[in-house]
Amino acid sequence: MKKSFLLLAASAIATLGMTFTVSAAGTTIGVVVKIGGIPWFNAMEDGIKKRAAELGVEAEMIGPVSADPALQVQAIEDLIAKGVKVIGVVPNDESALEPVLKKARDAGIKVIAHEGPNLANVDWDFELASTKGLGEAHAKLLAKTIGDNGKYAVYVGSLTVPLHNAWADAAIAWLKAEKPGIQMIGERYGVGENVDAARSTALDLIAANPDLKGFLAFGSQGPIGAARAVEERRKIGDVSVVGIFSPGQGQKLVHEGALTGGYMWSPAQAGEVFVTLGKMLAEGEEVKDGADIPGLGVVHPNFETHDIITDNILEINKDSVDALADQGL
Repeated sequence: MKKSFLLLAASAIATLGMTFTVSAAGTTIGVVVKIGGIPWFNAMEDGIKKRAAELGVEAEMIGPVSADPALQVQAIEDLIAKGVKVIGVVPNDESALEPVLKKARDAGIKVIAHEGPNLANVDWDFELASTKGLGEAHAKLLAKTIGDNGKYAVYVGSLTVPLHNAWADAAIAWLKAEKPGIQMIGERYGVGENVDAARSTALDLIAANPDLKGFLAFGSQGPIGAARAVEERRKIGDVSVVGIFSPGQGQKLVHEGALTGGYMWSPAQAGEVFVTLGKMLAEGEEVKDGADIPGLGVVHPNFETHDIITDNILEINKDSVDALADQGL
């Protein structure tokens, strides 16, 4: 899987700008993701490049050096200045992005979000998994592996990532209603996008809670870090780790039993959708109910909230992880 990406820090944006030049005639798309250099967004970048080549458009992914909303704002400001036709974003903090996304739309730029269903200043937000469906699927898997009693901890990318917290809300609500003997430890921990923070937090939680039986982790690095802690503490079989992660990164941990599994959608597929929708919008094509859009399937958009929500989830377990990893995920 290709590892090239653009790392943007606030002080370096001018020198690390995008590799394409903006043409008045062609479709140019810049996609700003949460953070560069992690497997999930490397795969998304591959999808962006693949679909751009197929459709004959110019598209680039910008991955900031840390999951800092201010860096995303700076990157979007740079794209506006360059005059791209379409801006895509996977937000770290929706509220922090609203002003700059409004600025983009006021400049005539089409805006597409992914994992940002509550954003107001977008043309469309698309999701490859429904919030309730994905959250509850993980809750059910956790309950299946730890039984009817015990304690669990919840990871999210950060407390400001709306979709991670919405998945956690759905999972927690299901567990409270269906498995009241399973109790959450404290509040959710915002370490799901940093493998080292996820690992150290898990080590602390395991040490402090002898009856801890599981981690429910949203944010692609959360399950990896928690599983490494389970492995270090020799808790394989005693503590379950369930969540969303890149199969290639978690493959070894799954086969060792430190990482139980989870559900995901394809980040490469999401990257392709950014480009597909971007070209449509740039060329004035409307998204219509019942349309069959590559990467999404037949869609039934919410025209009031500007959301396109589909269910394209994949299960990750010992039987499927190798095949998913072989796809570059």
